[in-house]
Amino acid sequence: MRSMKDSRNIYLIGPMGSGKTTVGRQIAKYLSVDFYDSDLEIESRTGVDIPMIFEYEGEGGFRKRESAMIAELIRLSPIVMATGGGSILAKESRQLLSENGFVVYLQCSVNRLLQRTAWDNHRPLLNKGNPRAKIESLMVVRAPLYESCADFIVNTGNLSSRIAVKQIVEVFQSSSNNH
Repeated sequence: MRSMKDSRNIYLIGPMGSGKTTVGRQIAKYLSVDFYDSDLEIESRTGVDIPMIFEYEGEGGFRKRESAMIAELIRLSPIVMATGGGSILAKESRQLLSENGFVVYLQCSVNRLLQRTAWDNHRPLLNKGNPRAKIESLMVVRAPLYESCADFIVNTGNLSSRIAVKQIVEVFQSSSNNH
């Protein structure tokens, strides 16, 4: 675990279906701070859903919006923010998250991610082809990036969200009390 920055923010990273929004809302409620989901913020600002942004602007266009949204949201404090699964692809976003808050990687097995995303047609990267192969190939690229900027890693595949929240809050509070 890296040393704690002077921040009261918690940023959740991890693959789609790992529980970032669910866990993030619970942490924010527990800590009595605002919760933001970068994807939901993009949707509310643009007035369209993420699959439509992907359709019209491609993944590259969406990633630009995502990086800009993260750059904006990290200025708020104290907050808990759930990021999109691919947000860590942008080096600037990884750096902003790492330098401005406590970054938690919600790790989850491919099988569990498949179970959680199976009926969700709101996942543009999984809507074509073989979802298992897609998640596996995404994780080959993304897992090392998630790990590289995480201050703490919690496996949400085999924990209830309540227990994951408790672990994250304990580590966050003990690390921020040491500085």
